[in-house]
Amino acid sequence: MSELTTLARPYAKAAFDFAVEKGELVQWAEMLAFTAEIARDERVKHMLDASYSAEKLADIFITVGGDQLNDFGQNLIKMMAENKRLKALPEVCEQFLAMRAELEKEVDVQVTSATALSEEQQQAISEKLMTRFERKVKLNCSVDEALVAGVIIRAGDLVIDNSVSGRMRRLSDALQS
Repeated sequence: MSELTTLARPYAKAAFDFAVEKGELVQWAEMLAFTAEIARDERVKHMLDASYSAEKLADIFITVGGDQLNDFGQNLIKMMAENKRLKALPEVCEQFLAMRAELEKEVDVQVTSATALSEEQQQAISEKLMTRFERKVKLNCSVDEALVAGVIIRAGDLVIDNSVSGRMRRLSDALQS
């Protein structure tokens, strides 16, 4: 487990509990996603590594966040800045979203296909995965022509590679063994 994962856990849990209590899961997910993107910016990463004061770093996040951050979101940023934990914001967001998905009994699934999937194909994949996971499925579809044909499905730790390029790679690995 990485250090950032450990550092992020209490912040993600506190934000999640607060969001559930206030009925603001969507708003908090959006705030955390926005602040995570700020923390991922190379210029901001440089500032986080430098010796800026907590107040200055919090001001940067709050200024850039603008209307995206309500008073509670700003307080979270200030607290994380005081504790020198702003680098953990992407992980806080990731953990928050995982808790939200667990609460809502939903799983995010990335489907990469060689060609665009029709609505019927997406529906069929979604229904099969709903049965397998016993949860609502949120498909995120993308196209990668390098697959040649077929699909790769990713849901958490599960990877189902039913692409021609995946089959060719497995065949090549088997022949080299």
